[in-house]
Amino acid sequence: MRNLGDLADVAARLEALPVGARLWRLVGLVSLGGCFEHYDLFMTAYVSPGLVAAGVFHAAGEGLFGLADQAAFAAATFAGLFLGALVFSQVADRFGRRAIFTAALLWYSAATLVMAAQSTALSIDLWRLVAGIGLGVEMVTIDSYVVELVPARARGRALAFNQAIQFVAVPVVAFASWALIPHHILGLAGWRWVMILGAAGALVVWAIRARMPESPRWLAAHGRHAEADAVLRRLEGDGAPAAPFVATEPASAPASRGRFVELLRPPWRGRLVLLSVFNIAQTIGFYGFGNWAPSLIAAQGHSLTKSLAWSFLIALAYPLGPLIFSGLADRTERKWQIVAAAFCTAAFGLAFGRQSAPAALVILGVGITLSNNLMSFAYHAYQAELFPTRLRARAVGFVYSWSRLSTVFTSFMIAFVLKVGGVPGVFTFIAGAMGVVVITIGVFGPRTRRQALESLSEA
Repeated sequence: MRNLGDLADVAARLEALPVGARLWRLVGLVSLGGCFEHYDLFMTAYVSPGLVAAGVFHAAGEGLFGLADQAAFAAATFAGLFLGALVFSQVADRFGRRAIFTAALLWYSAATLVMAAQSTALSIDLWRLVAGIGLGVEMVTIDSYVVELVPARARGRALAFNQAIQFVAVPVVAFASWALIPHHILGLAGWRWVMILGAAGALVVWAIRARMPESPRWLAAHGRHAEADAVLRRLEGDGAPAAPFVATEPASAPASRGRFVELLRPPWRGRLVLLSVFNIAQTIGFYGFGNWAPSLIAAQGHSLTKSLAWSFLIALAYPLGPLIFSGLADRTERKWQIVAAAFCTAAFGLAFGRQSAPAALVILGVGITLSNNLMSFAYHAYQAELFPTRLRARAVGFVYSWSRLSTVFTSFMIAFVLKVGGVPGVFTFIAGAMGVVVITIGVFGPRTRRQALESLSEA
């Protein structure tokens, strides 16, 4: 017999929730915070040429390790994301999803405002690292929240909707960079305004999201059954159970805290290794293009203004991709979505590296973007589905941190390959990484389609 608000009751009621306006509103609100992670991440690509033009960054051959300062800027970003995902994401398992993603967004805003006031490459990179810690915690917590809230039958669509909202930030930062970087406004360089806009918008969203409820699954897993039941009653609306809350243990029962050592036992150990290898490889394709698009176009012989303009056209595809593919999100197995997306990223990328005509660059750039979109929302759902609630944030944080650490080094590797092998060399490198994705997920990845989280989490 289930008692209202315990984990079995919460899981059953969440799976039975109507996929309607109440649920989509919550997914939309939590996704707004992710907009600013994506704004900040893709800002790397768009403000770096402006920082070079302003004399703050050095171009290739003059920066750290004889490479462009953009490489160090990207590396600082992902070093912060690595620390946030690996070291601090576990606090979301202890203190709750809602409290941590709200605090992380505030952290990011403050650090980014300070970064906008800096005038040297070293100080910008330092504050970029600090901001990245907040962002690293943020994305892990968002994934955990959405996956725990939405029924299995709509989980893929929810992550697609989540990413569509988040990716709106990419054309916004691309347009802001194109419009502002060439100018000084109120005595401030345009690149500073691009940073300030991201920080200011995040503060607004932080205030909005403070009204969001905690994850019912997290509350139930921590013995807070009455609170879990109350949140579910609001989500169910008129369909809420009429029976009063009955607890089998006091509301003050100690929290059930998972330990990292549990992840080193089967079946979690195998999933941990699989997803760590996958994350090392996938980020090379995603950020190898996303963080370098204007520079890759410029390397084909085009000016800063034109490369920013064409990058903006490519960026318009970012929020459209998840919407285009949302119809497939819960109809096809998640692992095969990832495999197909990785293959297409490699194919479009190899073609992009051999083009210089503007129309071809934009069309192939859109193809790469759409492929990366599909891979992104599919794997964000996939990796969060494969671990139990008590361990979800720390497990996702651990495997996700490898993508961040990978990008710290691949930022320098792409700068080096671009210097010695040009744009074709960069996309050959990316294609190799996508081959690793195809093999790891295609051969070893478990199936997750339409399975409740609790059935996927049975050891």
